[in-house]
Amino acid sequence: MPTDCLFREDAYLKDCNATVVAITDQGGIVLDRTVLYATSGGQPGDTGTITLPDGTPVAIASAVYTDVQKTEIAHVPAGPAPPVRIGDVVRAAIDWEPRYGRMKIHTALHLLSVVLPFPITGASVGNADGRADFNIPDAGHDKEAIAARIAEMIVSDAAVASRWISDAELEANPGLIKSMSVKPPMGTGRVRLIEIEGLDLQPCGGTHVRRLGEIGAIAVTGIEKKGKQNRRVRIALG
Repeated sequence: MPTDCLFREDAYLKDCNATVVAITDQGGIVLDRTVLYATSGGQPGDTGTITLPDGTPVAIASAVYTDVQKTEIAHVPAGPAPPVRIGDVVRAAIDWEPRYGRMKIHTALHLLSVVLPFPITGASVGNADGRADFNIPDAGHDKEAIAARIAEMIVSDAAVASRWISDAELEANPGLIKSMSVKPPMGTGRVRLIEIEGLDLQPCGGTHVRRLGEIGAIAVTGIEKKGKQNRRVRIALG
């Protein structure tokens, strides 16, 4: 059954009560709702804890989607299979510090795509750094100049918000999609957009900060040539 992905509406929720609805063949714990982000779009799944009804904590190594449409999430235990049963009411909690770092980096990568308005061929979100690969027709991009433009946007402290559009609306506006390699999941009837007020709008299922000022300083740590027209730009929290 679909998992209610609470992080899509509020990335700042740190825990929630939930009911175990399934256990996968691999031992993943499927809940009816969760605050743990599942691996997708270059952002790793959250680590955290599921506390069983008797108070036993179960360390969660990651969260993953079990279906192509990305509607059901399994929580992967870090150790042996815990004594969890379908119907158990548990409490799921994320490891906040790494999640918050990823929120900052993921939002900063959206700003990077504003500075470099080229097709994105790949991306990776870390706790304190990240990178995006661009299909850039020429070289000569300067790290300091890119960092300065990102800093200008962060200082503006623009609001960051999510909203939904239909599959049909996205198909009618293909220019919203910046990525060449990762397409937004379709088939459920709606697609999530992330809007940075006055700066950017694109489909994204990731977690983000509420305002740009939360990101703080960002450094552009490298620009690498990964092919004839492919450039990898790395950023890090300052």
